[in-house]
Amino acid sequence: MVTFVTRAPALRGIVTAMPAHQESNHDLSGLFGEEMVDKIIRATGIETRPVSDGLLISDMAVAAAQNLMDGLGWDKDSIDLLVLVTQTPDYPLPATSYVVHGRLGLPITTATLDLRLGCSGFVYALSIISSMMAAGGLKRALLLGGDVINSMIADDDRALRLLFGDAVAATALEASDDDHQIGFDLGADGTGAPHLMSETGGVAHPGDPRLYMDGARVLSFSLRQVAPSVARALAAVGLAADDMDHVILHQANAMMIQSLAKKIGLRDEQVVEVVRDYGNTGPASIPLAMCETFHQATSKKPVNLLLSGFGVGWSWASAVWRTPLPRYCDIIRLPHKDQP
Repeated sequence: MVTFVTRAPALRGIVTAMPAHQESNHDLSGLFGEEMVDKIIRATGIETRPVSDGLLISDMAVAAAQNLMDGLGWDKDSIDLLVLVTQTPDYPLPATSYVVHGRLGLPITTATLDLRLGCSGFVYALSIISSMMAAGGLKRALLLGGDVINSMIADDDRALRLLFGDAVAATALEASDDDHQIGFDLGADGTGAPHLMSETGGVAHPGDPRLYMDGARVLSFSLRQVAPSVARALAAVGLAADDMDHVILHQANAMMIQSLAKKIGLRDEQVVEVVRDYGNTGPASIPLAMCETFHQATSKKPVNLLLSGFGVGWSWASAVWRTPLPRYCDIIRLPHKDQP
């Protein structure tokens, strides 16, 4: 594990873009059986999910980023860094962040990179951006993250189809003169790679990618690693779980969130849960949950946020972040796009 503390960036805004098309899990009773569907809904808390019907990662990323810059009044020439976290890029190459860079019309002075990470990706990317800002020379950054994961799930896959939503979140970060800190704990266990995997679609096994997940092993890993990671991140900044104003865990499902909250020792009012209408949106889940929570916030007082993402890899990343609440938040829904 890597645990460290650095100067905290300021959270300025979040916009999440997703398909307008919503798939209701209740409507899948005819395919999977009413008893099975009801059981999954009760266990996961997921009722509807945004599902892409032609939208690519770049489509949602561009829409979210442009809306965010417009909402904040940020000129595109002021963006120093763009980071895109996704497991479902538009193409094998170039990296999709460069497609987004070009479509947004960002200047050649904007450094750009992809991170091929899943549900831990938002916090991992936040650690990179925070470190670069603290080192100096970087003022503004856009952190984009999400997947069109339903493109990797077969229509008749009852284990996975009711769980995942497609979305991309854009988060605006800015270097701050405030003496606020952010503490991170990052870890990995590559022995978990076979248990949440798409074996085809890469160089090793070209073909139509399909997602495989051993749900029991995912749950076991999460219950084993997340609480200790959170404890290390809290200890790094000298705070306790009770000091947190808002706790945003990766929005895998309601059962997972509630189990982890209990294991960490959180109060119900601290914990954010938004899975009902979105499902598991992968790298977008933490910023989407923040967007839902803060979109009507008016306070300018800094808050303590506890974030933790975990999943494919195995990979996990936790952060304790003192930051002002965002000035601008929005959730936008995009119409169907016909593919060329």
